[in-house]
Amino acid sequence: MTKSVQPMLEPFTLPNGIELKNRIVMAPMTHSASLADGSVSDVEIKYYARRASGVGMLITAAAGVTADGSFPGTALADRDELIPGLSRLASAIKSEGAKAILQIVHGGRKCFPGGDLVSASAIPEEKEGAAVPRELTDSEITGIIRAFGEATRRAIEAGFDGVELHGANGFLIHQFFSPHSNRRTDRWGGTLEKRMTFPLELIDEVQRVVREHAKEPFIVGYRLSPEEPETPGITMADTLAFVEVLAGRGLDYLHISLNDFRSVPRRGADDSRTRLELIQELVGTRVPVIGVGAIRTAQDAVQALESGIPLIAIGRALIIEPDWVAKVAQGRERELRMTLSKNDQESLAIPDSLWKMILTVPGWFPVEAEA
Repeated sequence: MTKSVQPMLEPFTLPNGIELKNRIVMAPMTHSASLADGSVSDVEIKYYARRASGVGMLITAAAGVTADGSFPGTALADRDELIPGLSRLASAIKSEGAKAILQIVHGGRKCFPGGDLVSASAIPEEKEGAAVPRELTDSEITGIIRAFGEATRRAIEAGFDGVELHGANGFLIHQFFSPHSNRRTDRWGGTLEKRMTFPLELIDEVQRVVREHAKEPFIVGYRLSPEEPETPGITMADTLAFVEVLAGRGLDYLHISLNDFRSVPRRGADDSRTRLELIQELVGTRVPVIGVGAIRTAQDAVQALESGIPLIAIGRALIIEPDWVAKVAQGRERELRMTLSKNDQESLAIPDSLWKMILTVPGWFPVEAEA
């Protein structure tokens, strides 16, 4: 192990007192390997267990808080009969030494058409053929907030160490904060401050449930995407105002969703600094920041930590190299796997659904050509 990688392997204590064994987090990634009824499958448990031994914290793929706000192949946390399966997943992760975080989500207008497609407003995504969602009523919004609370209770009862509210990547929480998808003029929208109402009330409800049901410290994190390409859309200025508020809400971390941790603002802030640097400088002393995006090598991870953030999330590199942390810790960085062969699926415990994405989605990950 080289001296430069030592900081990422040091323990880190979250605001609620929970200690992570190192600064490396497995990022939440879609695998579509849950069963049709939303229960956890054996193959996804094996997939996570294979990757949990090295990281300090593992965040699962998003689990839906309602059946109609979820996606085929994803887990659900919408009813108590699913708790035993969720408990098996939490136990598998924790038995390998990582803190287990259940990411919870409502897809909103990103859910597949055919059901009751809903959003903050009746505005479709900016893509060809996008369906127009139905605007949620006030009572439906409060019902979804309660559903996030109930999903949190189930995560507590299943033995998870925490939950992450998925407020990024265009899902429903993001849709309420976005001026593109939220054109409301009631208490849920109309100004920047009112567009914060839904996520802030979600946080309040989740924290209330934690106080009521958790018998020991329980992690509550929030994931966000700092900008949108659409006009109108979320700008870096919007996000800096938002994280200023979030930093005062007693969260255990903010998880910044980026394609590349080196990316700079497109509008609304100084573009000579990275988005992560701006967020860390503004709120990093009040809430831990997790950075993610194109971290594949040990040097990438070192560079990300040098931006000032205390925690780094690694995604696709852990799919292709489950032993990433161990190899880096042992000074074997040159042995990190950088490509996949078509014979690697079984040894890497990659579910069929995820393997299909790897093979068919352009640019998902390098796959060695057949000889």
